[in-house]
Amino acid sequence: MAREPIDQANNARGKELAPAPPDQAQADQAQNFAAGDIDPATVPADEEDEARLPEAEAADDSNEAPAEGRLAVGHAAIENAVRLAPTSPGVYRMLNAANDVLYVGKAKNVRKRLSSYARVSAPLPARILRMIAATVSVEIVSTATETEALLLEANLIKQLRPRFNVQLRDDKSFPYILITGDHWAPQILKHRGAQTRPGQYFGPFASAGAVNRTITALQRAFLIRSCTDAFFESRTRPCLLYQIKRCAGPCTREIDFPGYTELVREAKDFLSGRSQAVKQLLAAEMEKASAELEFETAALYRDRLAALSAIQSQQGINPRTVQEADVFAIHQEGGYSCVEVFFFRTGQNWGNRAYFPKAEKSFTPEEVLASFLTQFYDDKPPPKLILLSHAIEESELMASALSIKAGFKVEVTTPLRGEKKELITHALTNAREALGRKLADTATQSRLLSGLVVTLGLPQPPRRIEVYDNSHIQGTNAVGAMIVAGPDGFVKNQYRKFNIKSEGLTPGDDYAMMREVLQRRFKRLLAAAAADETAGPRAPAKAEDDGVPQWPDLVIIDGGRGQLNAAKEIFDTLGLSQVALLAVAKGPDRDAGRETLFMPDREAIKLEPRDPVLYFIQRLRDEAHRFVIGSHRKLRKKDIREAGLQEIPGIGPSRKRALLHHFGTLKEIERASIADLGRVPGVSAESARKIFEFFHTQPG
Repeated sequence: MAREPIDQANNARGKELAPAPPDQAQADQAQNFAAGDIDPATVPADEEDEARLPEAEAADDSNEAPAEGRLAVGHAAIENAVRLAPTSPGVYRMLNAANDVLYVGKAKNVRKRLSSYARVSAPLPARILRMIAATVSVEIVSTATETEALLLEANLIKQLRPRFNVQLRDDKSFPYILITGDHWAPQILKHRGAQTRPGQYFGPFASAGAVNRTITALQRAFLIRSCTDAFFESRTRPCLLYQIKRCAGPCTREIDFPGYTELVREAKDFLSGRSQAVKQLLAAEMEKASAELEFETAALYRDRLAALSAIQSQQGINPRTVQEADVFAIHQEGGYSCVEVFFFRTGQNWGNRAYFPKAEKSFTPEEVLASFLTQFYDDKPPPKLILLSHAIEESELMASALSIKAGFKVEVTTPLRGEKKELITHALTNAREALGRKLADTATQSRLLSGLVVTLGLPQPPRRIEVYDNSHIQGTNAVGAMIVAGPDGFVKNQYRKFNIKSEGLTPGDDYAMMREVLQRRFKRLLAAAAADETAGPRAPAKAEDDGVPQWPDLVIIDGGRGQLNAAKEIFDTLGLSQVALLAVAKGPDRDAGRETLFMPDREAIKLEPRDPVLYFIQRLRDEAHRFVIGSHRKLRKKDIREAGLQEIPGIGPSRKRALLHHFGTLKEIERASIADLGRVPGVSAESARKIFEFFHTQPG
């Protein structure tokens, strides 16, 4: 495939603005005891970001055609491209005066397709006319086949996010279940990313929550370990998971190698679709044990059967005739689209997820679904069968492209009857309900933002709110954090953390920390705006990749009048007069509902404890506090790992070795109680207290 270099605007942020990973999903405490169920080498923290509705833009909703003069310029630019365009397959990109990509399209005959845009008298939708009017140049990439053009088009749309294309948002790799194959006692864990580790992968699952629930049930059913290899090798006695019958205890040979291998084989059989055979085998073993009066063994098999039944009951709908398929159903309402995706593997439902692609109102469901599919499978392996709620024009081309990519035949179809049609109907119902819930949530958020206008005297509802907070322990491991909220709620992929760098900063000086964070954040924004010749220092129309503005309309900081003055000093220095500033001081005894709000040049604001606006502000502040505490703890743990236990007063090499020999890993030492620490040879009660307090002191 011939591809020309693609210039992309890289929104460089530096280390202090590098996106921080989301928080880890809430998991079962006993599951986490044995070092968790994820592969630490390949998987970041993976709390699922909530899918959000795209930002509605006034320009996109307009049905008015552009001015004739601008339209003539666009037609002329396209006509120039037509003269040089090939008659072979390829991909074309329409660019505006700022060299931004407006639209990416593919064609079997590029010249013929561009000619359709160049005809002045052709009846085209207002959306297409606006695109033509903004076009000043066209770039073309030739491909060997139309199939290659389809794949390249999807790749470019995901990279460049053109304004006039359908855009897949909130996209990420899906989690899998991995049963490892590089250890004599295989481990079961959640895996996301490249499948390079030896073992068998089962998936994809729609969410981390679906994987967590399945792994928990599989542990109850098959007693497979979830701990890391390092934790496994260091054990001298079984861990808690063995005690609660979630692991067979291979680490201390509570089960022999053949017995554990049989458990692993049964788990693989179940995940591979042979669930009935596995259940029948367990039922037979239970009956045999009962007949031999081995009631404890029979009870164990009973519990394992119950765990397997729980997995299938949680999956809701399990098809009889469909072994491997992805089901896509689209519903449109209020100018928005929702695509619900169900994953079926080995005849089991492995979860579903709702997407809200960004598309203008004029796009039909078929157009949205076709563009969504090409982008969805750009970086994911397709199944053998893809079921659609709406028939798309190029289903055969789509099937051909995905077959080449997958290495086996992929079928793309719209069922009309039978069980496959029932799956589509079920997915459509979920799509309709998901969009209804999202529209209702968005309306509630809009009312809260409108309430801020009245309470704070803002000129208009803020489209972007940034909330800042700091965390440290007596000045050490100081970190600042920013969270972002907008019309659709929290925008977690734009959260940022700031490692405090100032060398001359007095330990514990919260005002100086806040000044450094705000200065670094807004200096970078001003520098980015200055580099853009078409934008001033406040460019509210410019947006990040997902449609959220780069510049905040409202900045909230956790603190009182002193923090407000520190922030205002930075704003005055940088000339940020158009950004509203709010400080939230905690109430007496830190009681929620008795906060005081401070704004520059205004009297303090006190709201009623049950005021929805106050509750909204509390939620914003609490989210910032949660995020900064998590960032601080992560930084602190990194320092502890690098410095070792010697950082704790009174803990030298001998006690460090004793602790590690007893608990196995630093994580287990951190989780241990004072009583458990005191049982380690050579660790006194006072030392145990110091160790416990070192790991559990609350940051400020």
